Amino acid sequence: MSSTLPILYSFRRCPYAMRARLAIANAGIAVELREVVLRYKPQQLLDISAKATVPVLLLDDGTVIDESLDIMRWALSHKDTENWLNSDIAEDINQLIQCNDGEFKYYLDQYKYADRYPEHDEQYYRRKGEVFLIDLEKRLSQHVFLCSEKCCLADMAIFPFIRQFANVNSDWFQNSEYKNINQWLKKHLESSLFVSIMDKYPAWKEGNKKLIFNIL
Repeated sequence: MSSTLPILYSFRRCPYAMRARLAIANAGIAVELREVVLRYKPQQLLDISAKATVPVLLLDDGTVIDESLDIMRWALSHKDTENWLNSDIAEDINQLIQCNDGEFKYYLDQYKYADRYPEHDEQYYRRKGEVFLIDLEKRLSQHVFLCSEKCCLADMAIFPFIRQFANVNSDWFQNSEYKNINQWLKKHLESSLFVSIMDKYPAWKEGNKKLIFNIL
């Protein structure tokens, strides 16, 4: 393999890193994968990104992309055979992702770690997150995916976060009123694409053998 492959700093369970890997895999782009242990971030990552959060993509020309959505769009600009970007509904896609990455993610974190936010109980934070779920459930009652009958960037950018929300209390979620979301989430979690990007890799250290991430 070429030594000039893009380098992707990632963390398997991070939803932001998941969405980046999904787009890279779907586009069939080979990258050198560097799995990061968040407690022990490698200096190489700190040197190229002041944010020091995954995912970070280092291109062979030295360009650094350290926002997950930007990595997704970079990958899809090379190959988007399934039309995830779908310019016809781009405004709806972008607005939905903003809602996910903004208020929903805020309450998701509090729901996951309710003991760190004793101002309210876990159910309070869950109800706050459900405001977004109600919108998604309504959308999925109208079509198979979030914005239309076909999968788009919004679906792929959002479902890793819904996965996290569901995992806080999986029994409650699976038995909740969100039947359409449960079906939609199950479809994504069982997809060959998602399964392919969730392989476990050892933590990267300088001098390790290169791990080439390339799902075709």
